[in-house]
Amino acid sequence: MLFKNRALFSMLTIVLFMVGCSSRPAPVAMPTATATPTSTSTATTAPTQTPTPTTVPAPEATVSKAKSTLLVTHSKSDYMSFLDPATGQFEKLTVGKAPFAIAEGPNHRAYISTAEGVAVVDTQQRKRIALVPYMAADAIGKPQFGEYRPGGMGIAISPDGKFVYVGVYLTGGGRGMKSQLEIMDAEKLAMTGSVSVGVRPFDVVTSLDGREVYTIDHDSYSVTAVDPVQLKARTLEAAPFGKGGFEKPHYAAVRADGRLLLPYQGRGLVVLDPTSGKYETKPLTGNTHQEGVALTTDGKQLLIIGIGAAGSATGKPNLTVLDVETYAEKIIPLERMHQMVAASADGRYAYLTGGVTYADTGWNGMTMVDLVSGAVRDFEVPDYPLDVQLLSE
Repeated sequence: MLFKNRALFSMLTIVLFMVGCSSRPAPVAMPTATATPTSTSTATTAPTQTPTPTTVPAPEATVSKAKSTLLVTHSKSDYMSFLDPATGQFEKLTVGKAPFAIAEGPNHRAYISTAEGVAVVDTQQRKRIALVPYMAADAIGKPQFGEYRPGGMGIAISPDGKFVYVGVYLTGGGRGMKSQLEIMDAEKLAMTGSVSVGVRPFDVVTSLDGREVYTIDHDSYSVTAVDPVQLKARTLEAAPFGKGGFEKPHYAAVRADGRLLLPYQGRGLVVLDPTSGKYETKPLTGNTHQEGVALTTDGKQLLIIGIGAAGSATGKPNLTVLDVETYAEKIIPLERMHQMVAASADGRYAYLTGGVTYADTGWNGMTMVDLVSGAVRDFEVPDYPLDVQLLSE
């Protein structure tokens, strides 16, 4: 529903956010387990999953002449989809319950973090070829849904495509909350090691040379730098507005110089040097609680999703288009909340998902934004679409 009454929108937003992102849920009794550095666990290979064609209303927007396919996770179900943003048609592919994030690798492989394990997908044949269980499966328990569901969150692939790194949230809340980075051998399809990291790693990214992996620790207000060979970790502070409330890191992008770019509240962009651990904060003016980010293909612009008022952010939903060198901003207003974003190959369009993690404040759909004209078009997509990636052709 579009909120046309601004006063009503503001009151509803304040009520919603008083119970969500800044607070922890009630503790959930979960089995405990101690992760070990090595494991011989193997992939669970299920019967081949084949996609189911589905059609939703077309987005009614001008699109790039080049045909694009989006990979989308549907977080309130058990599938991902191959979606054509020009027509609204998509094909379902079962991957595992409560799928969260997507990482595309070489050789037509994509990896999806779910509540059950890492799904390995052949994007050319559009088949799931394996579901690799987490090392800490006993600490995750029965698959759940929702903002605080245990299981895989952020996911990334080493630059050489040999390893997959997934942030795994192990418990449901309280003092026992903990998370770990698990390492999967992409050829053997088995988890081979784990390292403790900060709480609820929304995102995982790698250094340009692949020597380090970084988890973006939402509930710890930090970034954890992991040596995936030595299985050692160090904590990097990343709390420009203090540790409290909604001033948390969510997602990050790695700039061409190796710096990590982390937006906060439409108030500041942390430019973090992971080698020294030092950062500077560049001003942002979006004044909105910021979530997903994505670099355009040329690496020159950073797209930042803002979902609206929360904590020190008092503005409405918007999309910030940021020059990563000059920090010049273009802010495109949005009527709805969104979680993640991907750019078209030509950098003309942004694709936004409506499945916001926080307290079910999102919606079943996606938005296409023309980054040149600022034109915005919404279209329906079921089961709370959460992550989105442009499929490499």
